[in-house]
Amino acid sequence: MRVNDRHYRTIWVDAATPQVINVIDQRHLPHEFVIEALTTVDEVAVAIRDMHIRGAGLIGATAGYGMYLAALHADSGQFIESLRAAGKKLKATRPTAVNLAWAVERQLQAIAVAEGNIPAKIKVARETAEAIANEDADFCQRIGEHGVGLIEKISKDISQDTGQGAARDTVNILTHCNAGWLAFVDYGSATAPIYAAHDRGVKVHVWVDETRPRNQGARLTAWELGQHGVPHTVIADNIGGHLMQHGLVDLVIVGSDRTTYTGDVANKVGTYLKALAAHDNGVPFYVALPSSTFDWTMRDGLKEIPIEQRDGGEVRYIQGLHEGDLKKVLLTPEKSPAVNYGFDVTPARLVTGLITERGICDASEAGVLGLYPEKS
Repeated sequence: MRVNDRHYRTIWVDAATPQVINVIDQRHLPHEFVIEALTTVDEVAVAIRDMHIRGAGLIGATAGYGMYLAALHADSGQFIESLRAAGKKLKATRPTAVNLAWAVERQLQAIAVAEGNIPAKIKVARETAEAIANEDADFCQRIGEHGVGLIEKISKDISQDTGQGAARDTVNILTHCNAGWLAFVDYGSATAPIYAAHDRGVKVHVWVDETRPRNQGARLTAWELGQHGVPHTVIADNIGGHLMQHGLVDLVIVGSDRTTYTGDVANKVGTYLKALAAHDNGVPFYVALPSSTFDWTMRDGLKEIPIEQRDGGEVRYIQGLHEGDLKKVLLTPEKSPAVNYGFDVTPARLVTGLITERGICDASEAGVLGLYPEKS
């Protein structure tokens, strides 16, 4: 995507120093645009755990590049063992995000079967990391191509006065958290159809949930939509249901951090409540995700998907810009404890459909395996 009229991906190999991986440090957005240089697997682990970078696809891509850095610094006498230890360290950072473990395992397998000496295996590690990143961007672009038709159809429908209300020319879409370009390598998942529609001249407006406690919607989704020129409005997390009750939401599109092959969706905490409100008000609720986000081993998302618990301090404190500086302030009584579940699970019965790089399917075992028959 473009930032101040220059194209960026969220992660890339430094052109002058290929032993350095550059990422956009999202802790500073929207007030500062900061590029962070990562040089070791330990730095990558911190960047993932402390959310310098975040989002399912980008976590996977960053893990892939982290394994490349691990290969660069691995003990030559225990090369594979060193990489396995690095992979274990990366996997422990964000347990709900299945893309992370998928990328680590893909790297370990590619390096293990690579022929030649250690430099040859390092070369394979870099090539695999770049393949993971390129696939992520490509898959997200395809998600946009498949999902844009949903928005175009709604635009056509609402432009005609059905007798139930005045015709409108703008499609109102609600999204939760940030499943945009910043959550992937490029394009995003939930935002890809929105960007595609906007670029085709379809009038869209996005309701952006603030997404407490880290405010990824208010900080990140609003920022990137603004960079792309997409009309949007930031709302408090609990407003979505009210908007749906009054016909002000035509479509909900969210992302996913892990989706079972039966269609249960783990996404940022609060997603389940949006799905309930959408279901109660007859609003289509779609989940956009690349195939790397499917967990092909899990059937029951509510029982099986691990839900990350983060530091309660993220709930008790909030960060913002004050007199030119980023400040963190205490919201709660000083001694009040807080609990901080990072994700919740939306059961498949509440999901209208899944938008993937292969097309749109029902949120069901039959629907998913219909698109991915090789997983049967």
